[in-house]
Amino acid sequence: MIRIMVHIAILTCFYLIGASIQRQFGLAIPGSIIGMLLLFLVLITKILPVRYIEEGSSFILRHMPLLFLPVTVGILQFLDVFAGRGFLLILITLISTMMVMVISGLVGQNLVKKKEIMKK
Repeated sequence: MIRIMVHIAILTCFYLIGASIQRQFGLAIPGSIIGMLLLFLVLITKILPVRYIEEGSSFILRHMPLLFLPVTVGILQFLDVFAGRGFLLILITLISTMMVMVISGLVGQNLVKKKEIMKK
């Protein structure tokens, strides 16, 4: 349990660093995205081994639906903004979901191919 807490703390540090960079430079990109890009860079360059965040990130992914409940409830406060746009919202949701599925599948296939090539 302590290891998971340390892993989550490391992930949180990347978020806070990204948010700090965003505030410092007044960037239009959200701090969470900047933090995620920084995390990606340190993982790719192997400065931070995956094992340092693996269990914490798995824990967060397992509990993701619970983490999104407050966001969903928050949207209910703005129903008047979404009124009359139901079809458009459904269409956008379907298209974006399909895009995520296709891109995730392609990335996964490429990673598997690269892994197979590296084994040979």
